[in-house]
Amino acid sequence: MSRIGNKPVEVPKGVKVSFSPDLISVEGPKGKMTQDYDPRISFKLEGSQVLVARANEEKEIKAKHGLYRNLLQNMLQGVSSGFQKVLIINGVGYRGEVKGNILLLNLGYSNQIEYMIPKGIQIAVENNTKISVSGISKEQVGQVASEIRGLRGPEPYKGKGIRYDDETIRRKVGKSGVKK
Repeated sequence: MSRIGNKPVEVPKGVKVSFSPDLISVEGPKGKMTQDYDPRISFKLEGSQVLVARANEEKEIKAKHGLYRNLLQNMLQGVSSGFQKVLIINGVGYRGEVKGNILLLNLGYSNQIEYMIPKGIQIAVENNTKISVSGISKEQVGQVASEIRGLRGPEPYKGKGIRYDDETIRRKVGKSGVKK
């Protein structure tokens, strides 16, 4: 029994949801999203709630039951309020800035890194060290934030690099100058 799949999904005010035989469409104040789905999963709109049901008790269908319910919930949240991830740049001389649709990063390498911002994603840089990635797709926001973090991940000795705002870095102790 899927506990997640059986929970009804609340539809926020100002958001329209429609279902065709293999496509979910959600439209809200921030934009429009679509998602294809397995026809063995059914959606039913009752008032301001969507109920997700499955055709049978196969293991694969049970897994997809919870998956499509959460995908629908993420779509509804995305078109109504959106998603955001915050990254922190730490290190002497490390900085970032946005020029047009390119994120320019100085991360201690000999050359400046240019990251092309994909469509549907907004990136803002505050004080040259705080990068805010936002958009309506939770998947795309997470992917872009992960790619930016991967350009120079945080190192454990001094903590230099790019980290998530809520991430804690386990610091290691450096070499001690004791000789035997």
